[in-house]
Amino acid sequence: MTAEVDAFIAERILPEYRPAAQKIVALMRDAVPDAREGISYGIPMWKLTRGIAVLNASKGGLTFAFSRGAHFEDRFGLLEGVGKVSKNVRLESVADFNEPALRYYIAQAIEHDRR
Repeated sequence: MTAEVDAFIAERILPEYRPAAQKIVALMRDAVPDAREGISYGIPMWKLTRGIAVLNASKGGLTFAFSRGAHFEDRFGLLEGVGKVSKNVRLESVADFNEPALRYYIAQAIEHDRR
């Protein structure tokens, strides 16, 4: 756990998106406790061998992106993006937080990191 990421959420994410951001951080801390968590390129990032996920915020919501997401199976149909490598899940509120889907994507991120 890092105070940097907690401070980022408190200071850089709009109040209406903070609860969803806090749930993402708590999920990552639970699902990947050995990941190195910190701020990279100005946003929260989780790394194992390499970066596996990042959290970005804008005026329109949150983007929870997976570094190798373009290679994931997407049985939940939540992955977005046009990139050939990274894909993301967008959240605007806690109501958009689909824990089974996010755990499914996180597990794939861990698996792709091991390859």
